[in-house]
Amino acid sequence: MEVIKTLIEGVVIIEPRLFKDDRGYFFESFNQREFEEKVCKTTFVQDNESKSSYGVIRGLHFQEPPFAQSKLVRVVKGAALDVAVDIRKGSPTFGQHVAVELTEENHRQFFIPRGFAHGFSVLSEEVIFQYKCDNFYAPECEGALAWDDPDLGIDWRIPMDKVVLSEKDKRHPRLVEIG
Repeated sequence: MEVIKTLIEGVVIIEPRLFKDDRGYFFESFNQREFEEKVCKTTFVQDNESKSSYGVIRGLHFQEPPFAQSKLVRVVKGAALDVAVDIRKGSPTFGQHVAVELTEENHRQFFIPRGFAHGFSVLSEEVIFQYKCDNFYAPECEGALAWDDPDLGIDWRIPMDKVVLSEKDKRHPRLVEIG
């Protein structure tokens, strides 16, 4: 696997080594030893999957300590724009974000360490999104940011009249309200 650093320390894009032939392809989607050598030491304890339609934006979600989570995310069908926002107080990149397009064709994965809000927008007709977490979900530690916070400046690549949100994701606070 190739690890591509981003402008925010610890947030990386992972490109697996793909083996293709006339039958199709094969790749290791995760290898604990190689991940620890090239990215960081962590133990994933929960795998999640979601299916969404074009225009859906999920996020920006995070877990507060002691249930903060790192995530390793990927798309297995379709295309999504995946976004990580640095919400670590005192961080030199606080409030900045990294966005990466994840598709079934590019097989990229995105590692988001603890201390980041996470979300994605669906760019294809449908997307199946999978992610590993290094801590268990705890509803009492759930937090979120407004997906459309102007201070974040995220281009979700979805026209405003096509955005689909959950009722919950329509009313999250801005970064200045939680920071």
